[in-house]
Amino acid sequence: MGAYIEVSAEVRYWEDATVNGIEDSDGKLIPLRKGELWAPVIRLSDGVLMDWPDGFEADVHYKVCDQGEYWLLDEALRRVAKWASHYVPDEFLCHGDNGYGDYIIFRVGADGKIANWRTPGIDPAEWTPLTP
Repeated sequence: MGAYIEVSAEVRYWEDATVNGIEDSDGKLIPLRKGELWAPVIRLSDGVLMDWPDGFEADVHYKVCDQGEYWLLDEALRRVAKWASHYVPDEFLCHGDNGYGDYIIFRVGADGKIANWRTPGIDPAEWTPLTP
């Protein structure tokens, strides 16, 4: 059903992340920020953040609650389904801790891969298909 997940998360507290060991107090250090949103695209097969800059490491613990949107993308990076809940999809965006539907939690290595990545199963009941 999907090869990637696209994230568009309104982060409440940017300082809840470190980038290359430095607290990102105002969100200016974290790669893939677009305005007030954090917007990574993650390849589901291996947990790699697309377009992550080489050599950057990050420890992310972002509180999002119901301020995010999430899409499954096909191999051509076209949106094919939207997350049907207003909470964070934990099985996709929480690795190494429990986010309780409110947090994006994971570590990104210098290679752009999420530590402890587990390829999530995709339950079609949790996603609303998009019409082409």
